[in-house]
Amino acid sequence: MAFGATHLSLAFCLMALIVLVKADFYGNKEPINNILEKNSEMSTQDFCIFAAVGSVVTEAIARERRMGASLIRLFFHDCFVDGCDAGILLDDIPGRFQGEKTSPPNNNSVRGYQVIDQAKQRIKTMCPGAAVSCADILALAARDSVAMLGGIPYPVSLGRRDARTANFTGALTQLPAPFDDLNVQLKKFSDKGMSPREMVALVGSHTVGFARCVTLCDDRNINPAMKSTLKCGCPVSNNNTNLVPLDLMTPDFFDKFYYEDLIRNQGLLFSDQVLMGSTATSDVVRTYNSNPTLFLREFNDAMIKMGNLPPSRGVQLEIRDVCSKVNSNSIADM
Repeated sequence: MAFGATHLSLAFCLMALIVLVKADFYGNKEPINNILEKNSEMSTQDFCIFAAVGSVVTEAIARERRMGASLIRLFFHDCFVDGCDAGILLDDIPGRFQGEKTSPPNNNSVRGYQVIDQAKQRIKTMCPGAAVSCADILALAARDSVAMLGGIPYPVSLGRRDARTANFTGALTQLPAPFDDLNVQLKKFSDKGMSPREMVALVGSHTVGFARCVTLCDDRNINPAMKSTLKCGCPVSNNNTNLVPLDLMTPDFFDKFYYEDLIRNQGLLFSDQVLMGSTATSDVVRTYNSNPTLFLREFNDAMIKMGNLPPSRGVQLEIRDVCSKVNSNSIADM
């Protein structure tokens, strides 16, 4: 049994290395430093955790490439509501607790929960005794997704903790919305300590992924210049059919073409296109479009900064055994 487990661990480590060098395959101009070399002091246990998560993300994106964008978005939606505390992963308890997962910005929209659950289980299987939070798994899964889709890997530190609560209302008020004008977006990012430049960098994650018909067929959410290109008539069931790419040219690759769309007034969402409405943001859009390597690096810097947003003061924290529920049967403190 030990012999088999060792070989499986080595296989997972190799798969994680594939994740970390994948970006070079997609044509970045400069060599990509291996993330494990950057973390040369990493313990054997941490290496195992990185490899286990990386292998699950690799498998998930191989099954469905869109999942990479979904995992990046899942991490963003967690961190932007009361910090990186895995609050978004908590299931509601009917009549007792309603969290972020079913708040309107997330309900039937955010996805990838099962990948996080699979990564948690694989860590238990391959890294016995490893204590890693669901918040850390979210951070690793987002980083590995960036790399798999063509971005540059970046270092992720461990040590986050999971909140024993979540904020249904906070998801409504703190997350940027597709109908937000520029001033509202700037305020929401500023509230998280993010500059206008960092906001433009983070919104660049829209270079991958898709928007749903039910979002785009709301006139508040769509760039008016793009409305005539859409065919509305969404199904009654609020599902993920009739998807439209956020980056018209290369929606499956992490590159700079989202910014080129904005310059051509072809941004899909209202909140995207308004970035061109002020030199404070439009100059950054043009810079990233002309220097895609700079975009990739500054996106990474902004992701690292966002990934360090702390949980709300006074919130009880733990390392959840199951990412969708708190460890205790009691939710009196939620």
